[in-house]
Amino acid sequence: MPDQEQRTFQAQPAMQGDKLHNAPKPYMTFNPPPITLEAGVDGITYDFNFGARVQVPKGDYRVRLYDNTARIALYDAAASDIIVTSTKRYFVNFGIEVLKKKAKKENATKDEYETIFKHDYNAKDKNVLMKFPDTALGDVLAWFPYAEEFRKKHQCKLFCAMNPKFSSILKASYPKITFIETEIVPDNLYASYYIGLFWPWDNHDLQPLDWRMVGLQKHAAYLLGVEPIEKRVVLTPSKKPRQIKEKYVCIATQATAQCKYWNNAYGWLGVIEYLKKLGYRVLCIDRDKISISGIHGNTIPFGAEDFTGNKPLQERIDLLAHADFFIGLTSGLSWLAWGVGIPVIMIVGYTAPGTEFYTPYRVQHFHVCNSCCNDMRIEHKYNDFGYCPKHGNTDQEFECTRFISPEHVNATIDRVIKDLPIGDGTNR
Repeated sequence: MPDQEQRTFQAQPAMQGDKLHNAPKPYMTFNPPPITLEAGVDGITYDFNFGARVQVPKGDYRVRLYDNTARIALYDAAASDIIVTSTKRYFVNFGIEVLKKKAKKENATKDEYETIFKHDYNAKDKNVLMKFPDTALGDVLAWFPYAEEFRKKHQCKLFCAMNPKFSSILKASYPKITFIETEIVPDNLYASYYIGLFWPWDNHDLQPLDWRMVGLQKHAAYLLGVEPIEKRVVLTPSKKPRQIKEKYVCIATQATAQCKYWNNAYGWLGVIEYLKKLGYRVLCIDRDKISISGIHGNTIPFGAEDFTGNKPLQERIDLLAHADFFIGLTSGLSWLAWGVGIPVIMIVGYTAPGTEFYTPYRVQHFHVCNSCCNDMRIEHKYNDFGYCPKHGNTDQEFECTRFISPEHVNATIDRVIKDLPIGDGTNR
C-alpha cells in the first residue's frame, strides 16, 4: 500500500493529560522520514519507521513481510514502483524479503522468483525514535520505563521525542537516551514507534491491545514488545537543600475529569484535619488552585497550604522527595510521586485495580458503582469534563468516590505510618 509520509491522528485525550480545554494541539502527529536505508540491490530501500516499509522500483518484484517471532508470513504480493508497508505500526519482529522474477523458461507453467534481498529486524547500534504525546504527564511517566527496556534489549541508539518539561526530569536518570523535542526527526532512522493511546481503543493497527484490558502502563510494554511487568520510572531529586524543616505530606486534588476527583464534599477536609492532628504540614501541589469546567468547579481544600502553580516539575520532585508520603488521585502527580519513590495513597473509583501502578495504599471500595473506565461496553465521552459514564444526572452520579469516607483514607494513613520507617520525615 502507498506509504503516508505524515498524518495527524487526533486520539481521545489520554488518561493523565492536561486540562482538556487547554489542549488544542493534536494528540499525536505521525511523521516518518523518507525511506533511505539501501538494500544494496536494484535501488531497493527499506526501514521500520511507522511499520515495516519497503520501496521497490518498476519491475517484476515480489515483496514478503514476516513476523519472525510468530513464524508466519504477513504479506506476499507482486510489487512494482511502489512502497509496501505493514498494517501494524507498533513493534513487530519483522522480516523483509524481496524477490525478482526470473526469465521464464520454455514450457514453464508458472512464474519463478528468486530472493534478491532479505533482512531481519536488528536495531543494534542503529538510530531508533520513540515519540510521546505532548500532554499527559502521568501517561509519559507510566510508559517511559519501557523505552529504556527496549533500548537495553535491542542495544540501539534511542531518541525520545517529547515535551521538554517531561524530558527535563528524565535526563538525569537515563543518560544513555537522547531526548529531543516532539516534532524533531533524527537522521538515519532505522525504526520509529509512536507511544500513546489511540482511539478507538480496539484499533489494532496502532496498538496490539485495548489498553483497558492490560492497564495503562503495560499498554506500552505490549506496544514495544518488551516484558509486560511493572516498571517504576526513576526520577532524581536535585541536590538543593530541603525546603521545609517540619515533617509534611503532599496532596494533589485536581484531575482531568470530574469522575477522577474525590467527590466526597467532606473528604479532603477530614483528611487534612487528621494529618494536622498527627503533626503534619499539608502541602497542595496541584498546578491549578481553582479549576472550572462548565458547571463543575474544584478548588484547593480548606486547610491545605497553597503550593499550587505552573511550576517546573523538578521543583515538585524536590518537594516530594522530602515528604513522608503523598495522597492523590488517578493523575499525573501520583505517577510523579511514585517515580520519586515515596509511599502513594491513591483515592480512586473510576478505574479498576491494575490500571495504574500498584500501591498497597489504594483506596477504593466496591459497594457502589466503580471501575467504569475499564468497562468496554461503554463509549466514554472524553471531551465532556463532567461526564459520569453510568449515572450522570442521577442521585448515583460519581458515587464511586462520593462514598469513599475520610475515615477510610485516615485508616490508610495509619497503615503508611505503621508500615514504613518514615520517622519524623526530616531524614528524607
